[in-house]
Amino acid sequence: MKNLLSNLFFAGAKSAGSTKADPADGYVLRSRRRGIETKSPEGIAAMRRSARIVAIVLKEIAERVEPGMTTADLDDYAEKRIRALGAVPSFKGYYGFPASICICINNEVVHGIPSRKKRICAGDLLKVDTGAYQSGFHGDSCITIAVGKVRPEARRLLEIAERALYAGIDRVKPGNRLLDIAGAIEDVVRATGYSIVEDFTGHGVGRNLHEEPAVFHHRTHRLPNVKLRPGMTLAIEPIVNAGSKVTRTLQDRWTVVTADNSLSAQFEHTVLVTESGCDILTDRAAV
Repeated sequence: MKNLLSNLFFAGAKSAGSTKADPADGYVLRSRRRGIETKSPEGIAAMRRSARIVAIVLKEIAERVEPGMTTADLDDYAEKRIRALGAVPSFKGYYGFPASICICINNEVVHGIPSRKKRICAGDLLKVDTGAYQSGFHGDSCITIAVGKVRPEARRLLEIAERALYAGIDRVKPGNRLLDIAGAIEDVVRATGYSIVEDFTGHGVGRNLHEEPAVFHHRTHRLPNVKLRPGMTLAIEPIVNAGSKVTRTLQDRWTVVTADNSLSAQFEHTVLVTESGCDILTDRAAV
């Protein structure tokens, strides 16, 4: 998740492992325009492997989470599983982030740090975001989990956030542009009266965890409206708040929360632009 305002975290720099693949090794065909990378067949195959690991881990976390667990319990599990599957956690050590997952509860928006002191309760909305690095490429995905029976308003927020993501993904095909994705997401969210967090964007993903282009989730003219081409790989990840779009960062300098204490939900997939549309590389239903 890129923060274009503060540039504090996940802002387009390389993670510790992301320089292993040399541009000359055939994995990546670099576009000279805007520095956007179009992956070769070998690079796409590598991305499918890393993205599949992310999908497996998130699916398993969703199946095993229960009230009483700590957020650190889930971080421990995620790191062990990522490594057991032959990859390295993308997030751990990235800009000094101390964990393998970002985990947020209820009004927490992004970049929550796992803790032995923070217990998960029935009725929580739990966001888990993680990445895996293997064969020179990263996969990146996020889910929101309803822990036990949640309030109707929480369930509706979760459903709208997921619907907004897939509305954006439906617009991913060659010839369409980034603002086609943004507009589809915005239309879903605005119709409900909810708000889209504008401080953070999606991003390109590949050899680096965060690459060009920035992928907005609302209509804007702040960056070029890039045309999609086969071989591009994008992380699309709208954040939807039940109340205001305004956020603030806690004293730990990582955890971002809603300014009005309203609930927040997020879903994210790594997607590949194909010749005829797109593939969801982090599809949990496919693992």
